[in-house]
Amino acid sequence: MTAPVFREPGSPAFAGGRVPPILRVNVAGQPVEWLTWQEAVCLHARDLIVWTLGETVCEVRGGRSRLTGETTTLTLHSILASDGAIGRAPRGIPPLTNKALFRRDQNHCLYCGQHFPDSELSRDHVVPRSRGGADVWENVVAACRRCNHYKGDRHLRELGLELRALPYVPNFAEYLALINSGRILGDQMAFLRAQFGRDSRLLH
Repeated sequence: MTAPVFREPGSPAFAGGRVPPILRVNVAGQPVEWLTWQEAVCLHARDLIVWTLGETVCEVRGGRSRLTGETTTLTLHSILASDGAIGRAPRGIPPLTNKALFRRDQNHCLYCGQHFPDSELSRDHVVPRSRGGADVWENVVAACRRCNHYKGDRHLRELGLELRALPYVPNFAEYLALINSGRILGDQMAFLRAQFGRDSRLLH
């Protein structure tokens, strides 16, 4: 297997000669994970792909046939579906990470409402952990350093503060969009967007 051959080398999605992540779903169309082009090739080689969708992201050249002398070529699409155990959609609640949290809150401090880069945001617990608050999606928000320091370990009612938006748990379709923001192709985003929860801020 050699390096991929780009179909659209001028596209921003392929900046620096990098193939964008490929979205893997199950046969029912439920999002599962992001794949590298190498991982997608392995699934194809193991004959685990049921169907593909979306634009062609690259073509990968394989070995040369001893019988025909022709080089095999595998076309990779932006969305692929796998079946069986490997195609099971994740269950439960998506992992809580700062990156996904900041994207959920669109890099806004949910206390003052201002926009900040990741480096100036922190994970704040609405109900402080020192007072029984859990480290879960429904109890955390993005907060700037100033607001986080001001709030400390107090309840909002003690400070007369109100959240600019309520925290919520993203579903897996939204979670995949949150952790891969900036590298999602248009057809992948449209596919994921159709499955976002009604609370998703990415719908607005």
